[in-house]
Amino acid sequence: MFTHQGKSRTLTHNLRIASLLSFVAGIVNVAGFLAVTKLTTNVTGHFAFFVDEVFKLNFWNGFIYFLYIFFFFLGSFVSSFLVELISQKTERNIYIFPTSIEILILILLGFFGGKLINSNPNFIACSLLFAMGLQNSLVTKISNATVRTTHLTGLFTDLGIELSQLFFYKKPEMKQKLYSSIKLRLTIISFFFIGGIIGGIFYGKIQLMVLFIAGVALVIGLIYDNIKLKIRLLNRKYNH
Repeated sequence: MFTHQGKSRTLTHNLRIASLLSFVAGIVNVAGFLAVTKLTTNVTGHFAFFVDEVFKLNFWNGFIYFLYIFFFFLGSFVSSFLVELISQKTERNIYIFPTSIEILILILLGFFGGKLINSNPNFIACSLLFAMGLQNSLVTKISNATVRTTHLTGLFTDLGIELSQLFFYKKPEMKQKLYSSIKLRLTIISFFFIGGIIGGIFYGKIQLMVLFIAGVALVIGLIYDNIKLKIRLLNRKYNH
């Protein structure tokens, strides 16, 4: 799921990581919006608000929206920087550090976020955007830009294109490639939706502690991947 990169990745690997990370993003998207009424998984809307506030000469409000954009960018930068830095020493487990930072952010906000909703909602928004920047950069790099999990605009665009191509691509290999891609898009959309439903239901009961669910899901994903890696290494050892 995490460990395979480049040509070694299969559709199954992409489906697994897409399911996990889009589920997490769905929870963060709904929980963040319900908590601070801000989008916390993408920055498209924030850029529009930023420009609007600047034109209205509301520079402080414009600066806040700039911070939202910047923290998503910063998360992406940090994730990629860590992956590149670690990959110079080892190709194994390069994904652990960015994912661990994301887990830490989600768990800390789940624990302390309730106290910050009224006093510092912008801190919550910036932290979640940073975490989603980490996630989006990591999965983009691992999957060679095949999987993106934090926003759906591009996914629905690609899905519409690929569904239309089914009417024109007749060769079996081309159709199979399209079916695989459509399956991946639908998986991301479905798990983002499921995560959003769970985020909405549990936010009404436990507030921002719903982020624990997202954090625990990532921890389970890391453990699962580590176990699979150890099994694979043992098999190689015994086969040789």
